[in-house]
Amino acid sequence: RPDSDTLPFIEDRAIETRRLGIFAQDRIAFGEKLFLLAGLRYDTVEQILTDNLEQTEVSETYNSVVPRVGVVYKPSSPISLYASYSQSFTPNDEDTTSEGQLLEPEEGEGFEFGVKSEFLKGKLFTTLAYFNIDKQNVATEDPDDGFSSVTTGEQSSQGIELDVAGEIMSGWNVIASYAYIDAEISEDINFEVGNRLFNAPENSASLWTTYQLQQGNLQGLGFGMGFNFVGEREGNLENSYKLDSYFITNAAVFYDRDKWRFRLNFKNLFDVDYIAGASEPRERGNDRGEPFTVLGSISYEF
Repeated sequence: RPDSDTLPFIEDRAIETRRLGIFAQDRIAFGEKLFLLAGLRYDTVEQILTDNLEQTEVSETYNSVVPRVGVVYKPSSPISLYASYSQSFTPNDEDTTSEGQLLEPEEGEGFEFGVKSEFLKGKLFTTLAYFNIDKQNVATEDPDDGFSSVTTGEQSSQGIELDVAGEIMSGWNVIASYAYIDAEISEDINFEVGNRLFNAPENSASLWTTYQLQQGNLQGLGFGMGFNFVGEREGNLENSYKLDSYFITNAAVFYDRDKWRFRLNFKNLFDVDYIAGASEPRERGNDRGEPFTVLGSISYEF
């Protein structure tokens, strides 16, 4: 077997990205119930592709102006209704086509609207939101050349998310979330329209709750317990295989006294064997989930 250092390069390319962004926004209050947030961002991006094997250099410059608008209406003190719209612009700075050309920047737009509410005298907060995001020129592996990339026509994600966070009672805190996401290819010349995006579960949920003793000889001692659930996912844009869902349990023991902090965290408490995510291309191997892990820390504040 030859020494890898003596083998010729398949490719030897470098991409240099220079980016300048200027952003301005303002928040305006119309009385005590209606608020408006509006902003603009200007980006100019220069990308220089150097091919050391071909001894060539290609330079491209892209300019973009993207807006951001949000509005909040508070019909009553504990309830807020909100809506937002924004656009995005991100250079594809790690991939090239099979011809050695730079990819067009990724562009997108999204909107979200929902309701936020407060309970238990402002100690517990909930958010229920609907969102829709469309992205164009998303870089992915070229199906005919595993060393190069292509840009898909359009990818869309829409769904509902519910978040709960705060203090239920003295010493008892909770963070919980649930998301339903419909993520698919909406336009494309390389992959079938309607295919789901890989690593995008339709259903996911998490819960983390802690309780800390507030008085007595063991004041400051606390315990935590929670879980992460990720539903079944596609493994690639061709949707040729799936990743199983997984459910992992986490726990913690902690103690706070004066300025001292002691922590023990237990991840994947029951040592569940699972795949955290897929890699593109599949031959690179999927990402195996973290096994049962114990993390400890001691800190002192001064």
